[in-house]
Amino acid sequence: MKKLGSLLYTCLLLSIPFSGVIAQDKGNHKLAQPGYYRMKLGDLEITALSDGTVPLAADQLLMNTRPGQIDSLLQYNFQALPLEASVNAYIINTGKELIMVDAGTAELYGPTLGHLPESIRAAGFKPEDIRKILITHIHTDHTGGLMEGDRMVFPNATVYISRPEVEFWFSDEQLQKAPADKKKYFTEGRTKVGPYLKAGKVKMFDYGGELLPGITPVATPGHTPGHTFYAVESKGEKMLFWGDIMHVAPVQFADPAVTIRFDIDPAAAAAARIKAFKEAVQGKYWIAVDHISFPGIGHLRQRGAGFEWIPVNYSTYGGGQ
Repeated sequence: MKKLGSLLYTCLLLSIPFSGVIAQDKGNHKLAQPGYYRMKLGDLEITALSDGTVPLAADQLLMNTRPGQIDSLLQYNFQALPLEASVNAYIINTGKELIMVDAGTAELYGPTLGHLPESIRAAGFKPEDIRKILITHIHTDHTGGLMEGDRMVFPNATVYISRPEVEFWFSDEQLQKAPADKKKYFTEGRTKVGPYLKAGKVKMFDYGGELLPGITPVATPGHTPGHTFYAVESKGEKMLFWGDIMHVAPVQFADPAVTIRFDIDPAAAAAARIKAFKEAVQGKYWIAVDHISFPGIGHLRQRGAGFEWIPVNYSTYGGGQ
């Protein structure tokens, strides 16, 4: 039963029959892992939080690939199908308040996910402590954890979402235009974000300046119409929270033109990814990504025609370099 639940992420989003994915399951047993990792960014403390992991059938999800490319790149990175993908969120501790980036999945994608609240508590916080939540986009592996049934998990938080993102997912016209097997994404998004919107706890924003002191939203449409990076700066140090600019690290770092079926506009998503990769190499700043192996923090450098991920160096004093 747990095996079935752990594959819901792929199956639900793609309407893939369970039988098409279960055959690839490795049958691994869940291990108890620490669910948080801390580092310093100038005067800020960044805490990476694990919501868990989920097996992805990358061979069924990725698009614009060459024959044998996926298997070859996975083998090169000592990975195999199904790829175990992390679902991460992050807390920015300013010393005055806690600001979280994305909110995990809750019950939507099975028992290997939905662990964000316990990771928050393990890190020494409580969900009630979170005052602001920055949402990269409304897909429910990023907003599902806002609600547990009819209860707000973060009752004291204001939720920040770009205006184009809210207008798309809460548009009845877009809902009617969506294919039948995609309408549930609108329904789930409204179920998870809607109560905050109704309670006046959602703050929509436009781009063009700081959203909060030291935090600037960056428009990166493609994966969804209002997909947003958040650039955080303190004392000359910078970190970009990338959300879903990429999903399958071994493949998309090597070839950022590879897209995924979750992208609403694949061509725009690929263009945004290539631009983001080049800027990260040039800027040499930190990157935090929701679906890179936990804690999902590192740097990027050019490697031939592709790119190479350099994960944060484990640190007990917060430097990470």
